[in-house]
Amino acid sequence: MKMIIAILHDVDNDPVSHALTSANFRVTTIASTGGFLRHGQTTLLIGTEDDQVESALKIIKQNCSLATDSEQKRGIIFVLKVDQYVHF
Repeated sequence: MKMIIAILHDVDNDPVSHALTSANFRVTTIASTGGFLRHGQTTLLIGTEDDQVESALKIIKQNCSLATDSEQKRGIIFVLKVDQYVHF
């Protein structure tokens, strides 16, 4: 199992979250601030099976707004291995 942590611009939250949930991914949204993108941000937490990671990343990239210049980042994504998952 993997945990995808996607830090995106606030404007990308709705289209990305909607596309992910439409593709049957579960998404937790957290309003966040910090130094990565230096704008209003949203952090998405997506837990998924290993074989679904590439599909989720593709959906995220396809649904982010285009960068206005070559220096602007569209988002930051971390993919972490999950050693234990407890659901109660």
